[in-house]
Amino acid sequence: MTDQPEAPLQIAVVPVTPFQQNCSIIWDTKTKQAAIVDPGGDAPRLQEALKELGVTPVAIWLTHGHLDHAGGATELAEALSLPIIGPHEADQFLLDALPEQGLRFDIHGMKAVKPTRWLQEGDEVSLGGLTFSVQHVPGHTPGHITFFQKDLRFLLAGDTVFAGSVGRTDFPYGSHETLISGIREKLLPLGDDVQFLPGHGPASTLGEERRNNPFLQG
Repeated sequence: MTDQPEAPLQIAVVPVTPFQQNCSIIWDTKTKQAAIVDPGGDAPRLQEALKELGVTPVAIWLTHGHLDHAGGATELAEALSLPIIGPHEADQFLLDALPEQGLRFDIHGMKAVKPTRWLQEGDEVSLGGLTFSVQHVPGHTPGHITFFQKDLRFLLAGDTVFAGSVGRTDFPYGSHETLISGIREKLLPLGDDVQFLPGHGPASTLGEERRNNPFLQG
């Protein structure tokens, strides 16, 4: 018997906040360099998870500016001296308003976020030896982005597409039509075999959603 080669990318999902948002810690298995994707809160819990995993955090990545995805980013960045990468600059108004967003849900002490680097369509971010491309997919929020690793056929989808559903758009700045067209034009063409991790709920594949997601039919 020979040992199976270790996968190049490992993922640990840590549900955070009362919204049970899928904060993920992803890391390059060769270098053990890790990114924390969408730390909506519970920063001490995330720090403990990083220690348990034995990985070295190098950055925080944000898909969009809602509190359940970005609410813990500044606290975590300050505690670990990490850069905050993303989202698209169109979500700045949401990141600026995080303290107020938090108070609406009786969450006190949430800090506004000032990203180290904004991202836009076609940008790339690196993690160890792995490179992710950026897709700008507005509709849920104006500045929502996703992260795609082409070689591993893996997508961090945020709140664009879910298993059997899509992101909410019933906000003053939301647009269902924009979101659906973005999913159809930018995400589904990545390939049916692409597995994605959404911001809430279980993982799925783009092919499964193309065929069976009721919001993507017709």
